[in-house]
Amino acid sequence: MGKNKILVVEDEESLLRLESILLTSKGYDVIGASNGQQALDAVISDRPDLVLLDIMLPEIDGFEVCNRIKNNPETKGIPVIMVTAKKTGEDMARGEAVGADWYITKPFKSAMVIETIQRFLP
Repeated sequence: MGKNKILVVEDEESLLRLESILLTSKGYDVIGASNGQQALDAVISDRPDLVLLDIMLPEIDGFEVCNRIKNNPETKGIPVIMVTAKKTGEDMARGEAVGADWYITKPFKSAMVIETIQRFLP
């Protein structure tokens, strides 16, 4: 059995690096993307098992990225976990409306991210 592949979409380079190190240390293969278009391209070309998705991104925001992933028959089964500083009820409702499977607010504890991922990946 191969390693699970996780796409981390984060425009803040230091956070992208931190999340990548954390996930790699837990045995996951990590693909990074720093904007919405890169994320959509990576979902098609790399077929990740799960997406950790920031909302505030350049070009295409995380809500739209999630919406496109969930509305594509080829990618709709990929779990999408929103990881964001946007924590109002309205933001969470919007995340749910576009098909996000889970919502983690920043700042987050690494253990919470790992536990959430393990809920979705065997």
